[in-house]
Amino acid sequence: MTRALSLVALVAVAACQSPPVGDGDAYGEPLTLSAVTEVPTILASPDEWVGERVLIEGEVREVCEKKGCWLDIAHPDGLIQVKVADDVIVFPISARGKTALVEGTVEALELSADEAFAAAAHRAEEQGEAFDSTATFPPATVYRIQGIGALIRG
Repeated sequence: MTRALSLVALVAVAACQSPPVGDGDAYGEPLTLSAVTEVPTILASPDEWVGERVLIEGEVREVCEKKGCWLDIAHPDGLIQVKVADDVIVFPISARGKTALVEGTVEALELSADEAFAAAAHRAEEQGEAFDSTATFPPATVYRIQGIGALIRG
């Protein structure tokens, strides 16, 4: 009987855990997950995470300068891009250097050599950086988070 009551109490506490909130600027949908998945955990075995909804936390290293439609989130042991729907969520450049909690689904993009080249050229254009049009790129799989909501602190 005591074991059953302990189990009920544990379930009640878990059900009462709320998603992360606090000071910061919210973007997109409210965060619903409470457990943070470490970026290096995702990157260590990304295929196992594809299709999974996660909450990640890290420093915003880069922001799309053209539309604010993506963030690069850095953790001491890894970096992952968060992409959001264009013009639905717009992240400000001022988010750089701040801490972000981001919720979304892990996805894999299979890029041919031509698509990898085009993606690199597009990113350089978005960031106003020089791009070597003679560069070559191998086919690649890119793992990122399709973001639905974020809280940026700091």
